[in-house]
Amino acid sequence: MPQTTLSIRIDDDLKKQFDAVCSEFGMNISTAITVFAKTIVRERRIPFEISAGSDPFYGEANMAWLREAHAQYLSNQGFIAKSLDELIASEDEE
Repeated sequence: MPQTTLSIRIDDDLKKQFDAVCSEFGMNISTAITVFAKTIVRERRIPFEISAGSDPFYGEANMAWLREAHAQYLSNQGFIAKSLDELIASEDEE
């Protein structure tokens, strides 16, 4: 089967770490990328979870605050304000 070249830009340190891990698996970066691409094509999905993780923006306290602020805005009651310190403190309470 004919092959083609795929060129990507990646952080130099990340590339070195990726190469080292691939070597531990007994493959090179090209093989790892090919395995990744074949899995995506076969399964029609990214083969791992992608999430916002522990980003406090997506925490329940901040999302509740955003819903409340949006509701107040829509009802013309004015906009409420909360400092970053208050958001972080309320996230810690969860």
